[in-house]
Amino acid sequence: MSEQDLKYFELLKQEVAKTLQKSYSVNPDIKNWKGQDITFLQDDLSDKVNGRISEKWFYTHMKSDGGKLPRIDMLNIFSEYTGFQNWNDFKSNHTIEHIKLKPAGKKKNRSFLKIIVPVIIITITVTAYLMYPRTHTYTFCFVDANLKAPIKNSPIWIVVLNNDESPLITQCDSSGCFSLQTKHEQIQFVVRSPYYKTDTITRIVHNKALNEEQIQLKTNDYALMIHLYSTSKVTNWRKRRKQLGSMLTDDARIYQLYEDGVTGMELYNKSEFIDKLTTPTKGLKNIEIIETIYTGDKISILRFKQTADHGV
Repeated sequence: MSEQDLKYFELLKQEVAKTLQKSYSVNPDIKNWKGQDITFLQDDLSDKVNGRISEKWFYTHMKSDGGKLPRIDMLNIFSEYTGFQNWNDFKSNHTIEHIKLKPAGKKKNRSFLKIIVPVIIITITVTAYLMYPRTHTYTFCFVDANLKAPIKNSPIWIVVLNNDESPLITQCDSSGCFSLQTKHEQIQFVVRSPYYKTDTITRIVHNKALNEEQIQLKTNDYALMIHLYSTSKVTNWRKRRKQLGSMLTDDARIYQLYEDGVTGMELYNKSEFIDKLTTPTKGLKNIEIIETIYTGDKISILRFKQTADHGV
């Protein structure tokens, strides 16, 4: 710690006061703050840079002229709060020739200070560590509940639900896994896949000993069967029609989506779809399911597209 850094810290205090004045009516001299003024700073700091300080920390570092410089992580937080990237960025954009420091008072009871100062430092360090949220990375991998095998090369979409933000949508990789970085103790996400049942997962992640977990998904049997019907050879068409009829509600709406940028979408009713899928010369081949919606135990809405290759 140098006298030059202490001068920069005095400048930083002034910038903190100016920044808070943009949101609240407070005294321009930070050394005159108390009570509600400190609460205003705590709230504004949390909202803007997710920073947290205690009232004791404020009196120790912001109102004191004891010649102590806060830890670098706190200097970075306050520098970011005032509009700079970090402490080094703040110093590089300010000059300190006109700043004068007040001489530190003489220590009257050095033996007492030798005991109390380490205790205060440890308390502040532990408090800051506990209060400041840390980012954790968690990985979730999905397996087939029936086969107990990883779900590979199958589209799985993840909708991460955030209390204060819009949902975050991401997709699993080819191995059926996705990773999530979070500062929250609880996470919740919805798993969507055309060939597996939609599920909502909630986890208290910071209590978990491991940062990776496997989650079982139940197959969407009807969607998988329709896909297989479109790619397999049929010897008993009557049986196939009966099976398809048992999967769909009588008023089912089936949408075929096109990616040619021209056709857009085509609508089938139940009988039309069964006819298309079971007529050898005109049947729909290589169906890729996009979405299924169930009413009871039957599909009432089906969206699909037709692909050139086989495989889920």
